[in-house]
Amino acid sequence: MPTLATDAADSLTRELGGLPVEVTSFVGRREAAAGVKHALARSRLVTLTGVGGVGKSRLALRVGRNLRRAFTDGVCWVDLAKLQNPGMVDRAVAAALGLRDQSARTYETVLAHYLADKTILLILDNCEHVLGPSANLCATLLSTAPGLRVLATSREPLGIEGEHIWPVAPLSLSEVAESARGIDKPTRSEHGPSALSGADRSVVSTYSEAVQLFEDRVRSVLPGFVVDRANERVVSRLCQRLDGVPLAIELAAVRMRALAPEQILARLEDRFRLLTGGSRAALPRHQTLRATVDWSFDLCSESARELWARCSVFVGGFDLAAAEAVCADDQRSAAEVLDGIAGLVDKSIVIRDQRGTLARYRMLDTIRHYGLERLAERGERAALLRRHRDYFLRLAEASDAESCGSGQLEWLQRLRWERANFWQALDYCCSTPGEGRTGLRMGAALWFYWVGCGFVRDGGYWLDRILALDTSPTKERARAMWRAGWIGYLQGDNEASLAHLEESLSLSRALGDEAETTYAMQFLGEAETFDNNVVRGEVLLDEALDRQRSSDRWTAPGLLVFAQRAWVAAHVDIEYAVALLSEGRAVCVALDERWTRSWIDWHLGAILWIGGRHQESAVHLRKSLRTKREFEDPLGFPFVIELLALVSSSEGDAERAGVLLGAAERMWQLIGRPLAGIRVLLAGSETCRTRSRNALGDQAFEAAIHKGRSMSQTDAIAYALGEKATPTATEPTGAPPPQAGLTRREQEVADLIARGQSNKEIANTLVISQRTAETHVENILMKLGLRSRTQVVTWLTRRHR
Repeated sequence: MPTLATDAADSLTRELGGLPVEVTSFVGRREAAAGVKHALARSRLVTLTGVGGVGKSRLALRVGRNLRRAFTDGVCWVDLAKLQNPGMVDRAVAAALGLRDQSARTYETVLAHYLADKTILLILDNCEHVLGPSANLCATLLSTAPGLRVLATSREPLGIEGEHIWPVAPLSLSEVAESARGIDKPTRSEHGPSALSGADRSVVSTYSEAVQLFEDRVRSVLPGFVVDRANERVVSRLCQRLDGVPLAIELAAVRMRALAPEQILARLEDRFRLLTGGSRAALPRHQTLRATVDWSFDLCSESARELWARCSVFVGGFDLAAAEAVCADDQRSAAEVLDGIAGLVDKSIVIRDQRGTLARYRMLDTIRHYGLERLAERGERAALLRRHRDYFLRLAEASDAESCGSGQLEWLQRLRWERANFWQALDYCCSTPGEGRTGLRMGAALWFYWVGCGFVRDGGYWLDRILALDTSPTKERARAMWRAGWIGYLQGDNEASLAHLEESLSLSRALGDEAETTYAMQFLGEAETFDNNVVRGEVLLDEALDRQRSSDRWTAPGLLVFAQRAWVAAHVDIEYAVALLSEGRAVCVALDERWTRSWIDWHLGAILWIGGRHQESAVHLRKSLRTKREFEDPLGFPFVIELLALVSSSEGDAERAGVLLGAAERMWQLIGRPLAGIRVLLAGSETCRTRSRNALGDQAFEAAIHKGRSMSQTDAIAYALGEKATPTATEPTGAPPPQAGLTRREQEVADLIARGQSNKEIANTLVISQRTAETHVENILMKLGLRSRTQVVTWLTRRHR
């Protein structure tokens, strides 16, 4: 069997490496954002430093959004906050870029090669706990990729040559002295700023950034709230005591549901006095945030404090089932956990996210680490980490047991969501004495995540680490060994793969475990075949096939035996190979198993192409591609699309073959090229390229390749399937779907752009400020996913047509 790992990036609901969605308004920081942009023009590495909660990440996000058009290969956001292991920084960057290279190269080498010719902005968020690896990776990548720029956020500088350090200060606290200006602020109506005239709005803007943020966040919980002459002094004082730290202000704002500003201020004053020993003038900013979180914690009931501390054990988010399983005990029922989570959401301690039809929850990193400290103080950290591990072990084993059937898509999505939690649970097994065998159970059970989600290298890392810790001759080791061997040859590491599979086969036979013996035999047979030991491979696969047929339960790995045996048979008997695959496909259909079926369809397409049955080949390849589109399988896409190029070439359609080759080329760039290990297909690809170039001529062939490379993934798949592709913004001159979500005013601005008007001319035409016009233009480009005004014109032209 060839490299059959599926690959699906974490960010499936947004563009690859895309920026997080801003769910609240961005207040202030205009000068800071402009300054950081200028700093990036002068230096290729800019690090935003400052106390936790000061707004480093939000400023970096805003700068990234503003600079998207300046980087032809995009802006990539890498969140390092969830990393528990410093050695995972390069993996996190590769994942954010969508790289699923499965070669034996280091991630650093893969990243350097990929970024070498790119013009891209890499935003590394939350570097402080992985400072050394982040600095080393930045130094390497910046020295090998001249078009790369890095914007980092950290509580301290990375400390490498060429770094421009930009301290992020708290929000401004000073107000324009109204008496000096001779202006009396008007009393604003209960309807807020929207009821004011333009002149009044200019006066309102004299409030400090901190006060503006407080007002904005309070209005989200109390829509009628405004800062006016009656409360402006106490609000200003409150923001000053919070030292202008955005997180502190937001935590205070949410308390306005129950308290008046004066009450909040009184409680803050007491808390600050306690933390500073009575010296209010010597208030360090790092204590300011701590005081704010302490104060928020103290305002919670004892039950809420306990739940806050317990929920902090989750990394990267959690759902209600996980919270109930880990946080409930003899004193707290599952129903009480539900009520408690709802209360923490109300207090903005826990953030609710919507993932499809399900609600998930997460904590800001500062809040979560605070909770972990409290958990340790309560003496519960070790117990909660174990309960966390136990829950995710059960989840992993459930995904293994239910991975063959109608629930595959749901399981793959759930496994992707829980990536950070699985890593923490596995790390617990590796770092806690006596937990190695449980780690083997978990690492092996996660095969559908490692292979089905495309995280093959992660699987190899964790399985190798755990196998080294627990060497006892157990069933758990035998199972983990053959799954590690499977992952090894998917990566192209045949030597390690054969060693793991041989040990698994020997151990499972010694233990008398028939099921594990069958799997070890099956995957060893495939590995031997790809190591040119075809005779032994065929013998092993024949026996494995007989054993799988006689078993009482099919699994997804077991069903692959049809494809593995058929690939060997195809060299001597095409009809037997097709019959085997047809049998395997029928079993998949009966079980409603689609992941393996998509690979069986791919094998059918490949073997029928080898046999010269091109039209039948294309039918099965398109079936495979449609299924892989459902599974969002980035590794499977180029497998199918390149083979469809070979089919088109064999049928004499040189231009289509060239376009498909170009599209596959772009996809292979993100994951490496495992197809290179399949000699007959590699040779066919070279023949296809030569034949198409000869038929079209150099210029037309290169144009076809360029067209394929320029296609978005969505358009390339649609083209390969013969569907009408909707041009998307990833094309140089593409346009998004007609339903772009522009407001009426934005549509007016877009029409004026199409007439060739500048921002200043648009402002004059619509009687708005030039800055407002610029904002509308930025919003249009963001919503349409375009990079230039010229592309707006193209989009409008196509839409009108």
